Amino acid sequence: MAHVDLRLLDETLNATGQPAFRARQVWRWAARGATGYEAMTDLPAGLRDRLAAEVPFSSLALEREARSADGTVKALFRTGDGRAVEAVLMRYRDGRRSVCVSSQSGCPLTCTFCATGTMKFGRNLTASEILDQVLHFRRIEPVDHLVFMGMGEPMMNLDHVLDASRRLPEVGITHRRTGISTVGWVPGIRRLTESDLPIRLALSLHAPEDALRTQIMPVNDRYPLEEVLAACAEHYERRRRQVFVEYLMLAGVNDAPPQARRLAELLDPRIYKVNLIPYNPTGTGYEGSSRAAIATFRAVLEEHGLRATVRLTCGQDIDAACGQLAARAA
Repeated sequence: MAHVDLRLLDETLNATGQPAFRARQVWRWAARGATGYEAMTDLPAGLRDRLAAEVPFSSLALEREARSADGTVKALFRTGDGRAVEAVLMRYRDGRRSVCVSSQSGCPLTCTFCATGTMKFGRNLTASEILDQVLHFRRIEPVDHLVFMGMGEPMMNLDHVLDASRRLPEVGITHRRTGISTVGWVPGIRRLTESDLPIRLALSLHAPEDALRTQIMPVNDRYPLEEVLAACAEHYERRRRQVFVEYLMLAGVNDAPPQARRLAELLDPRIYKVNLIPYNPTGTGYEGSSRAAIATFRAVLEEHGLRATVRLTCGQDIDAACGQLAARAA
């Protein structure tokens, strides 16, 4: 469920003359991981039956689920109008349970390394469809972190992303444990900076200079590095929270030590922390950098005073990289 379709829920409750608090009761049960209306024991039995018959418990239908040896779970859903949507649950040894959700079906931005970028763009997802991805996993176990890093560019659907985010604390995910990853959609970064939610900003950078970044990520033509980094600096000035830079390590493309030095010159260590991401091959022609190349790149960044971590890889045995399940199912 998520919201369920809250509008339909409200209409159904109003038609049966139910008090206003019933919708809040339904949401509270869903946020705690209820598997259906039958579990909602403080609702009258007749009302539960009617809701089950008239208000679908989820806006998404589960089409396929893949489970990795490392505990990662990836789900492929279909929306009511047949659009593909993916979400991933990542289980970490320190106890964190993080959900990676999609904000769009497909993506209008054609980043060359991304399986989602090879699909046709479908549409923006509603807040209910975003929340339903989270609640699918919440029914399995409690979750406490979330990142908008699945299919789509969240900053192009920011109203629905923020509407969904407002409800996440009730599911167990605080705003400070919620992150939005953008390829550098500047109007969205500025709107997030102006918003009232203390959500983390992550920037998918992937190259330290404009020509290479445009080659990898055509959006850079529209919003070049200087403009993107200025918007991120403004975000830091307003929020005083570091911006995470996601840097995908592509063998022979962006992983040489001189590129690490250029990256270190580009990024103010007060504002940015770098997260180096080993590449999950997606059939797009790129190979992932070797462990040695990643270690060397990280060492160069740290020599120049920039904090850098290496992302733990999850779900490599189940096509967990964004868009892979959907692209194969298309």
